[in-house]
Amino acid sequence: MTAYRLNRLFHPVSRRCFDVAIDHGFFNEYGFLSGIESMSAAVATVAGAAPDAIQLTVGQAAHLQELPGRLKPSLVLRIDVANVYGKKLPRRLYSRMIDDPVEQALRLDAACMCVNLFQIPGEPEVGEQCVENILRLKPACERYGMPLMIEPLVFRPNEQAGGYMVDGDEKKIIPLVRQAAELGAHIIKADPTNDVKLYHQVIAVAGRVPVLVRGGGKVGDREILERTVALLKEGASGIVYGRNIIQHPKPGAIIRALMGVVHNGLSVEAAMKVLSKG
Repeated sequence: MTAYRLNRLFHPVSRRCFDVAIDHGFFNEYGFLSGIESMSAAVATVAGAAPDAIQLTVGQAAHLQELPGRLKPSLVLRIDVANVYGKKLPRRLYSRMIDDPVEQALRLDAACMCVNLFQIPGEPEVGEQCVENILRLKPACERYGMPLMIEPLVFRPNEQAGGYMVDGDEKKIIPLVRQAAELGAHIIKADPTNDVKLYHQVIAVAGRVPVLVRGGGKVGDREILERTVALLKEGASGIVYGRNIIQHPKPGAIIRALMGVVHNGLSVEAAMKVLSKG
């Protein structure tokens, strides 16, 4: 059954996946709500542009699953919540899973579940919680055929880059991606390396596990398109972008442009033309 659900995520021709993340409201950060103040409107707009999947939480998945018809995007269910993203961190950090995550995912007709694997300077206990979450999840995922997407995130020290600033050092990303593969990920959602031309090393260390690349912070249109083209050339199996979609003035148009890149091999210039048409 795992393979059957994966087929709902990956395009039948390109065998790539474009997942739009709209799960930011789970993390109790005011700045994360920009562009998704109205979840019903955000989900309707994104779903209308027809990406392969939309990443949502248990409280918001209904906005997608209540849409009529057979052809809507697949649901990727975010199953853990953390308090590690603020510019000023609380006294105690955590990463906690929802109860009975696989059962909840099945009830919501999810095609996949997503869970974090943090590496935060000076906070080994949070990394330990993430590993424990994954170790508990994996047997249930196998039992019920639910694909597990693991999201390895290497953070920079908060005093240097507080507020959700990840580290693009390939020497830190590569071993954490490998740990995700060793823990049994069916899909890995990983950050780009600072030098995009090194990303083939991330792909290689993941082995048979497809790697989808995170979008990270908001950047300009040409930069996100150029980065996407380069990462796909390095062997990425797709993308998971959030703020570069939901905070875009024309989210539907940027989705269509990126879909052309991911599934049809559009060049940056051709994708910019798609974007300009709105």
